[in-house]
Amino acid sequence: MAEGTTTPPGLEALASHLGYTFVRKDTTSSASSSVGEKPETQPVAEAVQTDKANEPKVETGSLNSFGNIYRNGPDDSWTSKEPADTAPAEGEDTIGHAIVLRLQKSKDSRKGYEINSMVVQSPALKSALAEILDGYPGVFCNLDRLVFQAPFAPFVHRWGAFLEYMERDDLDAGTKEHIVLLHEILRKELADTIKAFEDYVTNGVVTFEHAWIVFQPDAVVVVQSGPAEQIALRLKSGSYKETDDEGNFFALKCQRVDWNGKSFGWADEHVKVPDFEGTQPIHELPVFPLAFHPRKEGVKQALIERGQRFASLAGYNYRSYDGPAIERTNDGNILIHLSGRIIIDTDSFCKQPYQCKVYTVPLNSKSKPGAVTSGDGGDNDDDYWPPPPAFGRGRNTTLSVKEKSKQAPTKLTDYQYMLCTPILRGYSLKEKKWLSFYVDHVQDIKWSTDAFDSLVLPASQKKLVMALSKTQAAAANNFDDMIVGKGKGMILLLSGPPGVGKTLTAEAVSENMKVPLYMMAAGDLGSRAEHVEWNLANILEIVAKWKAILLIDECDVFLEARSIHDMERNKLVSIFLRLLEYYQGTLFLTTNRVDNIDPAFQSRIHVHMKYPDLTANSRRKIWSSFIEKVPSDFTHGQLEELAEVPLNGRQIKNLVKTAQLLALEDQKVLGKEHIDLVLDIEKGFKEE
Repeated sequence: MAEGTTTPPGLEALASHLGYTFVRKDTTSSASSSVGEKPETQPVAEAVQTDKANEPKVETGSLNSFGNIYRNGPDDSWTSKEPADTAPAEGEDTIGHAIVLRLQKSKDSRKGYEINSMVVQSPALKSALAEILDGYPGVFCNLDRLVFQAPFAPFVHRWGAFLEYMERDDLDAGTKEHIVLLHEILRKELADTIKAFEDYVTNGVVTFEHAWIVFQPDAVVVVQSGPAEQIALRLKSGSYKETDDEGNFFALKCQRVDWNGKSFGWADEHVKVPDFEGTQPIHELPVFPLAFHPRKEGVKQALIERGQRFASLAGYNYRSYDGPAIERTNDGNILIHLSGRIIIDTDSFCKQPYQCKVYTVPLNSKSKPGAVTSGDGGDNDDDYWPPPPAFGRGRNTTLSVKEKSKQAPTKLTDYQYMLCTPILRGYSLKEKKWLSFYVDHVQDIKWSTDAFDSLVLPASQKKLVMALSKTQAAAANNFDDMIVGKGKGMILLLSGPPGVGKTLTAEAVSENMKVPLYMMAAGDLGSRAEHVEWNLANILEIVAKWKAILLIDECDVFLEARSIHDMERNKLVSIFLRLLEYYQGTLFLTTNRVDNIDPAFQSRIHVHMKYPDLTANSRRKIWSSFIEKVPSDFTHGQLEELAEVPLNGRQIKNLVKTAQLLALEDQKVLGKEHIDLVLDIEKGFKEE
């Protein structure tokens, strides 16, 4: 503008209205102009802001009002104007509002914009919500930016508490105003949802779309879990999922109380509610809140009692079992029927190859279950109760909470007992497998107190075996080697032909001492030296931990003297000898021949018992011991006649068992005719 030029009419007035003042400056060039050029003079009008700087600053969340910010989609930025522009979200235009509503373009073209989320800025309102939503997982009202995502599950689940708080007489004016403001927003936004919630609770039904409404966080839910009937879980969070294989379902992240082998803790459990049409009775869902169970109190008490049994079996326990068990295979878990003795030992179970570990967090951890509402200024949605497909409010992100582990309590509460898993983990002595068991099918052992009396052995040998075993069990052996841990075991070698009582001796001793008998064949250890060493070391460690008796059957390959012509077998013998040197339990070894025992092994055997072929008198005692266990009509003469048949103990046992099946088929007691029939069949088979 040339010198002397005036400001255009109206510009100063407009600048004044905007808080600016014009100051004229005339600038001329101090340097000489170039030849032929006229120096230019440029008056400059500078806008200097004056009034706004003097205006009082609005405190965050102090106004009893709400402001809107917008975006068209989840990939767009929040803006303060519609349509979207580049203005920052929650800036000066919204900082004073008690509540900021985030509006997003609705997928329904008829609705325009709808509430995506809500930012609570009012300190007074945060304090009020801290009381209303106290204990609600995933909500932390002390955050600088407290964000709630649609469909606002915390308010739906605590709507009654919200209304009660709003009616309190002790609220200050500011808190009252902000609570009423929030109520007006939520009343309009949640009207249909609240009505549906009340309707579902009153009638005990729900739709799949609104399933999230009845699953309140931290509630106890019950689920049908195979043979275990119902189990109870603590609910952490839920979300709607869709997969190609399973379609739509409502996925629930829950927790159970479990034993990890060292302590009790919370373990994660995932269950789901498949999609369904129309309304469904809540208590007929595969997973539902315990509060809706028609026999709630009875179920609760049963769960507590089962949890107490579970807790009493934590650690190491030797028990009997009859029922379904879970076996882990390459194709997944399968159910098998199991009847026999078991060892309950989660710690050892988790150390085995291919078995699932039990991961827990301490019961007294202060970390709340569920996700954490984002409050760091970001737009991460809360994974707690994301909207169902019908709401379509955007993505969901879970932010985990980490806390240092603390020692778990040794005694559980009734609430924790109720949430205990029904699954125990351990080893089946009969199947020789690591399995999972249901606590309801665990029984006390009925000991065979007469097992040792029925053993056909000279009295002196019986007395010696029992004395050595009891002494070993009491750890009263004072003849240890100088090296710590060396020579503390007791090794007994039982030699003789098959079926003369070698295995029965070990069984009788374990029954009399009321300790487990771990039976295995030498071939179970493998054939390669490295496999044998790992398997045997693992077995010896576990058996010593259980204070069990170990029986290794048919161990000739380890007993025979080493030869320069068979280096691989020499390795096996060396490994066997070295590991047994430090074994601290009772070990029975059986063999059918003792012609060529390695000298190094002979020095490690504490007792060598030789079993001759059975005599007629021995066979008569064996026949009598088995026949007396079932209804029968044998005469003394018939028993004497059977005693003359050259059979071993194992053959007699199998023969009586088969004959008993024939007697049951005939609906008669066991008689000589049944035995003779089986003997004739066996004789014909051998002749062929």
